[in-house]
Amino acid sequence: MKRRRSTVPKVFGIGFHKAGTKSLANALRELDYRVTGPDGVNDPRIARTHLRMCRRLAEQFDAFQDNPWPLVYREMDRRYPQSKFILTVRDTEEWWRSVVGHFGAVSTPMREWIYGYGSPIGHQQRYVARYEQHNREVLEYFEDRPQDLLVLRITDGEGWERLAPFLGVSAPSTEFPHANAADGRSSRP
Repeated sequence: MKRRRSTVPKVFGIGFHKAGTKSLANALRELDYRVTGPDGVNDPRIARTHLRMCRRLAEQFDAFQDNPWPLVYREMDRRYPQSKFILTVRDTEEWWRSVVGHFGAVSTPMREWIYGYGSPIGHQQRYVARYEQHNREVLEYFEDRPQDLLVLRITDGEGWERLAPFLGVSAPSTEFPHANAADGRSSRP
């Protein structure tokens, strides 16, 4: 089912990477959203260029996930006041294990900007503190607007039953896409 683009509010996935962002992207695509993210991960100037890049991409897509979108939710909320925001979260220890397992010692300018260190190895305290701080700040920001924020625990099995009503759409008859088999979930294309 194709949607009329003018009637679709923008959807911002504002959970940190390794918290179900790829599964969210796949679900939104299945609902006919034009999705982007992650964006600018290897841009050495990302700390300076992210807002310009996000503004440009926001005009081209309907839905956004992974980095740098969690860092610009306030700006996007002001720019697109009818938008929906989805905070994907998971248990902090599971999140940390997934971060280390996925990124290892590899550094990126994006993670250096977010955490102060591009590689998670040796920086668990900083990464965990930043992850938990972000989640708290999002909850506080949307505290008086629960209709605009969905907290979604994809890695705990939440899916269409929460996402579809939040977006005001019918849930597909297909299984919710779980993108990372490493988390013990089946993978779908």
